[in-house]
Amino acid sequence: MTTPARPGSFTGATDNAANGGLFTDTLVDGIPDLIGADVAAAETAATNAAASETAAATSASGAATSATNAAASATAAATSETNAANSATAAAGSASSVAADAATATTKAAEASTSATNAAASETAAAASATTASTQATAATTQANTATTSATAAANSATAAGTNATAASNSATAAAASETAAGNSETNAAASATTASTGASTATTQATNAASSATAANTSATNAGNSATTATTQATTATTQATKAQDYAVKINGVVPSTSDYSSKAWAVGGTGVSQASGAGNAKDWATNTTTTADNTEYSAKEYAIGTQSGQSNGSAKQWALGGGSGFTMSTAVAGGEYSAKYWADQAASSVANFDEKYYGSYASDAAAENAHEAAGKTVAVGDLYYNTTINAVKYCQVAPSGTGAPVGTWGQIQAVNTSSFATKGFAIAMAVAL
Repeated sequence: MTTPARPGSFTGATDNAANGGLFTDTLVDGIPDLIGADVAAAETAATNAAASETAAATSASGAATSATNAAASATAAATSETNAANSATAAAGSASSVAADAATATTKAAEASTSATNAAASETAAAASATTASTQATAATTQANTATTSATAAANSATAAGTNATAASNSATAAAASETAAGNSETNAAASATTASTGASTATTQATNAASSATAANTSATNAGNSATTATTQATTATTQATKAQDYAVKINGVVPSTSDYSSKAWAVGGTGVSQASGAGNAKDWATNTTTTADNTEYSAKEYAIGTQSGQSNGSAKQWALGGGSGFTMSTAVAGGEYSAKYWADQAASSVANFDEKYYGSYASDAAAENAHEAAGKTVAVGDLYYNTTINAVKYCQVAPSGTGAPVGTWGQIQAVNTSSFATKGFAIAMAVAL
């Protein structure tokens, strides 16, 4: 062992486990050194007692007092031991409670493991808190064991102090220090228990948060499911509407399902229920059909324009322009005994030709009029007319010439009747009334 410390100097620095100490606490391991120092002091005191009885008596009296103090110290140490044991029991209880809380936290964390990523994070935090609580419980148990060891050392010191007054005084001091250490250990144990309780509370909170996160995740999953259902419904509706739109566009074999409507294509180029249907007919038939009616009643625009169907009794525009029948013959009536425009134009042209046969135009003499008419390949006939520019009067043929060239027929002048000798309007009226 190292050199003993001076009596009363309880530093704990003069002994340790490596040098044969009995305890792991360096403060407690210093007690044997102190006791050794006390023993040496007692030997010196005995020698001095032999030299002086008075000093011995005084020392004895002091020893008795020291013994009384040592007993008190022993009692205090026992109390410290009891308190330390209670602290250990409380710490163990706290540790058990913390362990239970940690188990609960672990269970809650396991329940939360099915939640979303945030729930998993909360579970991890809870598990970490549980681990921290378990560590704190272990620390509390260690502190309790330390307190028990310190209490045992204090009891041993009290016993040793009973054999020597001076040693008892020093032992009392050591016991007080041990009591303080025990109190500190108890405080540490309480603090550890508090820390463990806090850790357990934190673990419970984290577990609660994890459960809340799991609930939120379940709610989100439910919402996602509802959204998926809604999306599916909307997709089905969209598909139905797309099919309906397609039917409205191209269906030609009947009406659009669940409606009384036909498609655009059916109305455009034909389809069941539209083509040649009464009150219907497709656009193509109304525009170009020349073989039958468009709607079992009326004919197409093309038929009315250029058609020749016998059922179309009013005649087409082409027939009215050129002539009736399928060959658009000018001399064939179009409808109701009426003829085409071409027919009447031809008739008008014939009338003009006939007029040219009757009226020659303006000439200076009868011979000039006859020669011009005959030169056009025409024949002078009775009743023919021309205007004589010499006398400014219309003349008419009374006797046709015989032959052509020099022979000239007889032409008379058409004169106005002289009415100067006629009765006046008033006289005529009066006579008419009188008669």
